[in-house]
Amino acid sequence: MPKTKKIPLRQCIACRELKEKREMLRIVKNSQGEIFLDFSSKAAGRGAYICDNSDCVKKLIKQKLINKVFSCEVPKEVYLRIEEEYFGKQS
Repeated sequence: MPKTKKIPLRQCIACRELKEKREMLRIVKNSQGEIFLDFSSKAAGRGAYICDNSDCVKKLIKQKLINKVFSCEVPKEVYLRIEEEYFGKQS
């Protein structure tokens, strides 16, 4: 019987849905404490995943979900940068 490759699933921190890792966006907190969107999904650091759709990104920003996930106070500028990066890549 051929081995089937296991597809990595991740849970969205906004809607809590399980989806394939490659369909999602990764938010990273690196060792310097910087938090950013990781479009390559290869940056070193603690990662959290969010659906690649505007509703989940808006919910992430509105409810300040990064604060909860990384258990730290996240500056407003970080949310603004994520919003700019996400909505900027769509146009």
